[in-house]
Amino acid sequence: MIKNSKGVLTIAERCKNILAANYQCVLNTVTADTKGSKEDIHSSRVKYMFRKGRPYIWIPEDDLHNVRPSRIALTGDIVSIGDDKVQLARDSLQEAIRLEQKVLNQCSYAVSGIFSSSSIKCKTRSSNLQEILDGSDNYTICRFNLRSCTLIDNHGSTHEVDMEEFESSKADPLSPFSETLIDGINQSQARRRALMLFCFVYLNTIARDALMLSADRSGFDVLGKVPCSITKDGFGQYQWKEFRFPLKEEADNIEAFCHSLVEMEDEVLQTVSSYSGLG
Repeated sequence: MIKNSKGVLTIAERCKNILAANYQCVLNTVTADTKGSKEDIHSSRVKYMFRKGRPYIWIPEDDLHNVRPSRIALTGDIVSIGDDKVQLARDSLQEAIRLEQKVLNQCSYAVSGIFSSSSIKCKTRSSNLQEILDGSDNYTICRFNLRSCTLIDNHGSTHEVDMEEFESSKADPLSPFSETLIDGINQSQARRRALMLFCFVYLNTIARDALMLSADRSGFDVLGKVPCSITKDGFGQYQWKEFRFPLKEEADNIEAFCHSLVEMEDEVLQTVSSYSGLG
């Protein structure tokens, strides 16, 4: 078992967080006959729920996936659950939505302020999943049995994940809210300036712009636009570089994360003010 150092997630934890934070994926199935699989692949976007370490997929009944084998090439198998478990799956989905909405309804003004800054198109994960229950479409509910897991990082590199480690790792409590949280931060010019100050104060790096990439209980990743090599004409160029900022203490919930973020913002503002002789 690989233990993570302070502020750093294992690859398995990163994969599980990505799965838990999202609700939609691209499903690929291949045709098959008595002679084996053919090269014809059908792809479409489907909604899913990540529950107790396993994805459950909602496939529209008229989708071509339902007339092909329940198999995903190289990644795992999908199996339709029995009729006796359909209601259990729906109840489980409804409970997950209820719990997430409860957290959102009980958020402090500081947290709700960040969420309200997010764009109109960026709905919460629970709101997107609610469409499954409210819509008129019929679905085939499937269980997805993982056979392999690969993380593709921001540089396009692939990392194979040990399945035993994946099974034993837990999804981050911030994952269901991370998309709206990150979008709310990135939509705020004041908070993006704070991310730029993080780069300057904590890493001694000057960033021309900055965006939050991910957030979890241990910290957050920032994409900063920083200077690189100087060209022949004497002008500097910029490149986007990823930085990791650990929290002083792990955040068990979205409230604790936002509280730590505000503390860090106040800290860097005081530091910069002292540099300029204003503190």
